[in-house]
Amino acid sequence: MGAILVTGSVDGIGQRTAAQLVARGHQVVLHARDEERAAVAKAALPAAAGIAVGDLRSIEETTALARSLAAFGRLDAVVHNAGIARLDAPERELTGDGLESTFQVNVLAPYLLTALLPRPGRLVFVSSAMAAQGVADLTDLRYDVRPWNGVEAYASSKLLDLALAVAVARRWPGTLSNAVDPGWVRTRMGGDAAPTSPDQAARTQVRLAVGTGPDALASGRYVSERDWRPTRSRIDPLGDELLDCCAHLTGIDLPEEPPAARR
Repeated sequence: MGAILVTGSVDGIGQRTAAQLVARGHQVVLHARDEERAAVAKAALPAAAGIAVGDLRSIEETTALARSLAAFGRLDAVVHNAGIARLDAPERELTGDGLESTFQVNVLAPYLLTALLPRPGRLVFVSSAMAAQGVADLTDLRYDVRPWNGVEAYASSKLLDLALAVAVARRWPGTLSNAVDPGWVRTRMGGDAAPTSPDQAARTQVRLAVGTGPDALASGRYVSERDWRPTRSRIDPLGDELLDCCAHLTGIDLPEEPPAARR
C-alpha cells in the first residue's frame, strides 16, 4: 500500500478522499493550513499516517510544507485537492506575496509542491467544468488591469489546473498526471442543493490515485462526467506558458525527468 498526500483534507471532498484511502489500507498524509485545523483533521482520521501543516497562500509556507513532507519519504501519489473560491467577493484579495489568492492557492501552490517534492508515481489535480468559463490571461493574474470577478478568477484557476496537469504529464512521462472534475458537490463551496455527495466525488480522485483500471493508468487526461471537454490545441500551449510563469513567480523550475524514470 502506498503513501499518499491529500491536500486540503480537513473537510469536504478532501476529507472523504483521505478517509476512503485510509479505509483501503493506504498510508495517507493529511494536510491543513494551520495547527487548529490540523487537530480537527487528525481527530476525524486518527488512522492517517500523519499530517503536514502549511498555508498555501504563502510561497514560504508552501516551500516549508514540501520540506516537512520529506519525513514521509517518496510519496506514491499526491492529490492536489486544496482550493478556495471567492465567487461573491467584491474585490480581489492579495496574499503576502502580492499575488491574487485564488491563483496562488489553486494553481501556484500545486505547482510549487509538485516541483519541490520527489517525483511521485501519480498526480491528481482537482479541476472543474467551470474551466470552460476560464480566461487564460497570464499577463494579469493579479487583476491589476481587468475588473475583478470572483467567478472568473475561480474558473480561470480551474482551467490552469487542467493545463498544469497536462503539462506535467508531458514533462514527466513516468508519472501519471491527470485532472479531475468532481462535479457539483454538496460542500461549503457547492451548497446544499448540489446533487453529488462528497463521498461520490471522492471516489474518482481515489481511483486516479490508486486505481488499476485502464482509465486510472492513462496520463494527461481530464476526467469528468460532464459534457465540456478541453481542446488540446488550447491546453498544450497554455500549459507550457504556465510552467514558465510559475517558475518565474516562485524561482523554482519543474525538474526534467531522468530518462531512466520513464515508463
